[in-house]
Amino acid sequence: MKEELKNKLTEMQYHVTQENGTEPPYRNEYDRHFEKGIYVDIVSGKPLFSSKDKYDAGCGWPSFTQPIEEAEVTEHFDTSYGMRRTEVRSKTADSHLGHVFPDGPGENGLRYCINSAALRFIPVERMEEEGYDAYLKLFNK
Repeated sequence: MKEELKNKLTEMQYHVTQENGTEPPYRNEYDRHFEKGIYVDIVSGKPLFSSKDKYDAGCGWPSFTQPIEEAEVTEHFDTSYGMRRTEVRSKTADSHLGHVFPDGPGENGLRYCINSAALRFIPVERMEEEGYDAYLKLFNK
């Protein structure tokens, strides 16, 4: 499985999702991306976040107020680099996604700070053809 992932993913995608890495801030694909659609796990394809919950936190990585499916985003205590943080991973593929912090806007006050390298974006126009039509309801008024 690891060898297959090394062939499927870019070096950065593999480093982030499989080796708990972090991509450089402000120089990643989705930090300043605000098109309508959903973000799925680059490994499993499971839906993780919606553009409706994305905002510019100014931290250099894509930030979201909540996941689409809470059960697909698991939380783990992380003390790496001498810090006390909450790591978030995808349940199905166990991909490292990033971290969640209690300094976000909205009702829950959370900021899911996620590596672009852990995500693949599906624009609203392509959601049905890619099999994500169940999530179109997020964008219907």
